[in-house]
Amino acid sequence: MRITPKPLEVRVPRLVGLMAMDAREAAATGGVLLAAPDRPDFSRTVVDYVVRQYPPPGVEVPRGAVVTVWFEFGEGEGGGGAGVHEPRLPRPGGGGLRRELDEPGGPFATVAGFGSPY
Repeated sequence: MRITPKPLEVRVPRLVGLMAMDAREAAATGGVLLAAPDRPDFSRTVVDYVVRQYPPPGVEVPRGAVVTVWFEFGEGEGGGGAGVHEPRLPRPGGGGLRRELDEPGGPFATVAGFGSPY
């Protein structure tokens, strides 16, 4: 019986749109390994869908190369609601004691003994 050697290069299968368990099966059939940086429990992930992969489908890679996949966020798993956290202008006041005092030269400056009425 003659055994045909497996090719050294394989094409990356299309994994986007597949459930995790189907993506693992397609990767094994296609001769590549999978990594999922956003899922530490990737080996137990079943029904989450792949939304992105790298390298893209169709690229030739060495047999056994790692393809990275990312999944959509499930219900209650982040992905929104927090908004943008960049600084906004104008900045809010500092608060504290400075906030409670009138500005120098205000209408009560001379009564309180601060500054000059002129």
